[in-house]
Amino acid sequence: MDLHKPVDPNKTYEELTAEEKMRYDHQKMHELHKGHESMHTTMVLILIVTLVVAQFVVIEWKKRHYRSYALFTMVAMWSFPVIMSAKNQWWRFIVIWSIFTLLTALVIRKSTYRPMAVTTPRLVYKWFYLIYIASCFIGVIGYIIMMMTFFGVNLIFNHKPQAWMDVALMMLFYGLYFGVLGRDVAEYCTDKMAASIGYYTQEGMPTRQLESNVCAVCGNQLLVDIHEQGVLENTYKLACGHVFHEFCIRGWCIVGKKQTCPYCKEKVDLKRMITNPWDRPHIFYGQLLDWIRWLVAWQPLILFLAQGINWIFGLE
Repeated sequence: MDLHKPVDPNKTYEELTAEEKMRYDHQKMHELHKGHESMHTTMVLILIVTLVVAQFVVIEWKKRHYRSYALFTMVAMWSFPVIMSAKNQWWRFIVIWSIFTLLTALVIRKSTYRPMAVTTPRLVYKWFYLIYIASCFIGVIGYIIMMMTFFGVNLIFNHKPQAWMDVALMMLFYGLYFGVLGRDVAEYCTDKMAASIGYYTQEGMPTRQLESNVCAVCGNQLLVDIHEQGVLENTYKLACGHVFHEFCIRGWCIVGKKQTCPYCKEKVDLKRMITNPWDRPHIFYGQLLDWIRWLVAWQPLILFLAQGINWIFGLE
């Protein structure tokens, strides 16, 4: 059937045959979209230019004003997914997000409350370390389920591959999303707590002399009296010579994403600190989270910006 063959103009639409109606509808659709090819090309060019310029701006912002960049990214990570979920009525994610937000808000309030209790740093790091472990575990389980689906393991249980793949993708998303958000909030809380203790400042110069038996992360003594507390803390000495509670310095470097000494700002070698082979994927995991951060927080904003530019030029 030739869809471009002209239809008799003397006939009404009701008098046309089924074939002629199909040709008529096709021709009307073609006339309606005539000239749209150039408009679509312009929209694609605007999108590409917006992505390139936005990438440059974000990189420079991160270099010059990291704290404002990190705060904005954290807020965007926290808000964009739940707005989209509310729009699409994804109630399961909204419920899990609400529980996470409520508990994390309590931890943030505790980390910013003044005067800060001596037990606060340990409590905060424990919470975010729990999130880190849980997100890794959920993400790995999701990945394993995905690989099992690819190899047809679902057929043994007489399950459809789509059902297994949906579960795998959901677990991957939850693990990566809450892993990213947990790390960003942990970094924010780390700055607030360390600055309030008095051994750490954002400018880099410590506010007072660090005593040899004090941990600069939590402000408590390094060697706890066994008879009084019943616990002898493990300590860790950095290459710069400063000694900290092992849990505190791991919380500072691994959970709080700080790769410098909390007191003198000397660079910390994470590979030397991480001796447990199960913790080594953290380095790659941190790089992966940067990609997720871009995908969840920045890409929707850039696409919204490109859509706004198209609207200004009348290219809807």
